Amino acid sequence: MDGVDLSTTKSTAEEVAVEWGLELGEPFTLSRYSYVAPVSADAVLKVAWADDDEGLHEPEALERWGGNGAVRLLRRDPNSRALLEERALPGDDISELPDEEATAIAVDIATRLWQPAGEPFRWVGDHVPRWLDKAEREAGEGSELLPLARELYASLEISREWLTHGDFHHHNILRHGDRFVAIDPKPYLGDREYDVPSFLWNPLSYDMTDRAKTERRIAAFVAAGLDDFKIRAWTAIRGSYLGADRDEAALIRSLLY
Repeated sequence: MDGVDLSTTKSTAEEVAVEWGLELGEPFTLSRYSYVAPVSADAVLKVAWADDDEGLHEPEALERWGGNGAVRLLRRDPNSRALLEERALPGDDISELPDEEATAIAVDIATRLWQPAGEPFRWVGDHVPRWLDKAEREAGEGSELLPLARELYASLEISREWLTHGDFHHHNILRHGDRFVAIDPKPYLGDREYDVPSFLWNPLSYDMTDRAKTERRIAAFVAAGLDDFKIRAWTAIRGSYLGADRDEAALIRSLLY
């Protein structure tokens, strides 16, 4: 998905900043789908764009995690979807780390975030069919995986128990002092394995065409207690509607056969 027009969210952020007595800094470079800018040395203001349905329950997820594996929520305004969040400092992500180290950090963070939960979080099983249908209508990259994705999806018994991050990858895991924390969740209830594919095809500079690296990453999550087949199945399912290119689609198929 390309970046969205953030002019409205910027205006909202400016209004909230005045109301809350904050001074907006320059927005962060990777703020493509929400307006996110520092307001002090230890806080950032985030305003979601109007059509961001997947991030609807970000504040509830951050409240539930309470700083254990994710940044803390400091204040919220449900009407404007403005969130004042803890700022991760120095804030560099794990994309430049050696792959084995980055994967170990990701596994540690993920296992902190995956917690049994219920309402208000939504079950991902109520949404995936719609995302698959949309991908079929648009027939973009990844859609060649749709027949396989539908077959795999129909075979899965999807958990309703686990709170997932929903957009779990290198650029959403930041250094914060002597530890790391996650940012920007798109939380749903579902299988923990649902979170792994976005890590497999990141960072942004990486094309998921290295079978050996992908297998090592999968093995690290399996060692943490996840189901090997479900990781592979969700990689095909999510790749079909999130835009896996031709080479990535070929690798995804090879993970299952």
